[in-house]
Amino acid sequence: MEQRTEYAACVMTSLDGTVGVVELARPDRGNAVNVRLCAELHDALDRMDADDEVAVVLLAGQGRNFCVGADLQEGFQGAGKPRSAAFEAFVARFGTAGGVPRDPGGVVALRLAAMRKPVVVAVHGAAVGVGASWLLPCDVRIIAESARVGFVFAKRGIAAESTASWLLPRVVGITRAAEWVLTGRLVPAQTLLAAGLATEVVADAEVREAALRVAREIAASTSRVAAGVARQLLWGMLSSASPVEAHEVESRVVWHAAGGADVAEGVASFLEKRLPEFPLRVPRDYPAYVPAWPAVDNR
Repeated sequence: MEQRTEYAACVMTSLDGTVGVVELARPDRGNAVNVRLCAELHDALDRMDADDEVAVVLLAGQGRNFCVGADLQEGFQGAGKPRSAAFEAFVARFGTAGGVPRDPGGVVALRLAAMRKPVVVAVHGAAVGVGASWLLPCDVRIIAESARVGFVFAKRGIAAESTASWLLPRVVGITRAAEWVLTGRLVPAQTLLAAGLATEVVADAEVREAALRVAREIAASTSRVAAGVARQLLWGMLSSASPVEAHEVESRVVWHAAGGADVAEGVASFLEKRLPEFPLRVPRDYPAYVPAWPAVDNR
C-alpha cells in the first residue's frame, strides 16, 4: 500500500500499512486546541473515513503530551466577546446548535463518534479538557503509565464540553463521571484502567507501539465492514430503549452478510487455518441499512 504523509498547520496524517495515523501536531504548545486544529482534525477524520484502503485509525499526539486542552493564549470564543476570523470561518462552515455557535471540540467528538472505522488512541503525558473528551468516542484507549487525564472544565468556569456529559457516564458510570468532573482532578492511569476508560496501561516508551499493535491486529484479522458496523452498533445501542432494536438491525446484518464475500472468506480462512483476506472495503461496501450514529450525521 502506498505510504504517504500529509502535513497541515495543526494535524499530521500518515499511513502505516492499512492503519491511518492522525496526530495532533502542535507539540510546542502541548497540542493545545484552537479552532484551526479542530477544523483540520475534522478534515483528517473525513479523509480517513473516505479512504477504502484505511482499515483502522490511530489517534495520537506529538511531543510530551497528548493534548493539554484548549489554547488559553487564544482564549475562549463566547457571548459578548469579539470573534476571531478563524472562529467566524468555523461557524460559517459548521453552523449552530441551540441557537449558538457549535462547540468546536464537540464538532470533532461527534465526528469521531460517527466513524465507520475503529479508532484506537495512544495517550501519553497530559490529556485534559477537550483532550480528555476526545478520548471518549474512541474504541480502544491505550494509556501510558505516567499519563494523567483530567475533565477540568469546572476549574476553568465551564460545566462540560465536547459531548463529555453524554459520553463520560456511559464509559465509566455516573458516579465516577460526577466525581471526575466536579473535582476536575487529574486521574492517574491505573484509576482510568480500573474505571474502564483505559483499555490497557503500558510503559511510557511503549504506548505508541502498543496502540499500533492493537490497530494492526484489528486490521489484519477482522472484516472491515463487520468491524465498522459493530462499532456503530455498540455505540448506537447504548441509548436504545430495548434490545429489540438491536435485534432488528442485527437480523438485517446477518441476513445480508451471510451471502456475502466477507463471510465466505471468514469461513474459508478458518477452515484452512490461515489469516483472512477480506475483500470488502469501507466506505465502498458499507451497508446503507445500518443506522448512522450519532443520529444527526456530522460527517
